[in-house]
Amino acid sequence: MRKILTITCLIALLVGGAAAETIERELDVRSGGLIKFDLDSGATIKITGWNREAVAVSAQIRGEDADIVTLTIKETRKGVLVESDYSEMRRTINTDIILSVKVPNVFDVDIDSMGGSVSIEGVEGDFSGKTMGGSLTLTDLKGNLELTTMGGHVTLTQSDVDGKVTTMGGKALVEDVFGDVKVTSMGGNVVHRRVTRPDGDSIGDQVDITTMGGSIDVPEAPSGANVHTMGGDITIDSAREYVKAKTMGGDIRIDEVDGWVKATTMAGDVDVTLRGGHDVEITSMQGEINLIVPSGVGFDIDIELEYTKNSRRSYQIISDFPISQHESQDWDYDRGTPRKTITGTGTVNGGGHKIVIHTINGNVHLKQGR
Repeated sequence: MRKILTITCLIALLVGGAAAETIERELDVRSGGLIKFDLDSGATIKITGWNREAVAVSAQIRGEDADIVTLTIKETRKGVLVESDYSEMRRTINTDIILSVKVPNVFDVDIDSMGGSVSIEGVEGDFSGKTMGGSLTLTDLKGNLELTTMGGHVTLTQSDVDGKVTTMGGKALVEDVFGDVKVTSMGGNVVHRRVTRPDGDSIGDQVDITTMGGSIDVPEAPSGANVHTMGGDITIDSAREYVKAKTMGGDIRIDEVDGWVKATTMAGDVDVTLRGGHDVEITSMQGEINLIVPSGVGFDIDIELEYTKNSRRSYQIISDFPISQHESQDWDYDRGTPRKTITGTGTVNGGGHKIVIHTINGNVHLKQGR
């Protein structure tokens, strides 16, 4: 028998200070149900799985305007609904609502909150919804994700999940995760560590990251990396298959890649160390380029270095391999700032794989590795 069907709490202002009261409620449920949060007031939400067929809610409501907060916890056909609202609107509202919630280990979660951080730990199910501002901390989960925060960090760890998690403005960390899950940030760093994705019997699908503003750090991309930031550095420690990296303003560093490379920056340096014979295309609109290629592999080399009339004009192509170099004699006025071009071409070990490099106002270093 259910202990409570509906609880509505109006918290009154305490004499001499702000209200501070804790509400404890518990509802019997079945595993596999749903808890839905509809929080017009916003709240900090902490959800933890436990080995009981019950939902327990501990609510703390504090602040100078706690007297106008309405909190409702009620049974639904699918499980439990937690709602919050204001009984009246004031010019400024000062409240702090903290919800600590325990749900069965197998349970779905749906969140619609006007703001506040969300953490979920130790639950299997479908997780959906959004908060208008606050971090998402997701740990030890299994199931499907479709979660968004309009402004906050995302941490997804130790989970087996599919789906998508998005922050419109914050950093993201994905660590020790298995599954086909995409984590994106529109304005912050995105870091992947020990992330594997299923593909038939194989694991380790490509790393796919897009951010509107922030650096990208990928420790390992065993099946390729496709990364793009509108403003920040890109660092990839190790990759295979391929790397496609683009930043509108920042450096690109690929410490080791056994696969083809296409790296583009509008303003920054590019450093790439290639393992094996693969095609490489590197472009920088303003920056230094360093490429290390293995010995004994056949390459066709095509390098173009432009320098503008207002630059220091001492840029060079420096190559460990024999190449033919040519510098234009006249200034080219047809492409904006007047410029001259140094080209370097050559064939190494009979040719085969293509090295194409283009930069403006930066040296090019082509080095022989091991």
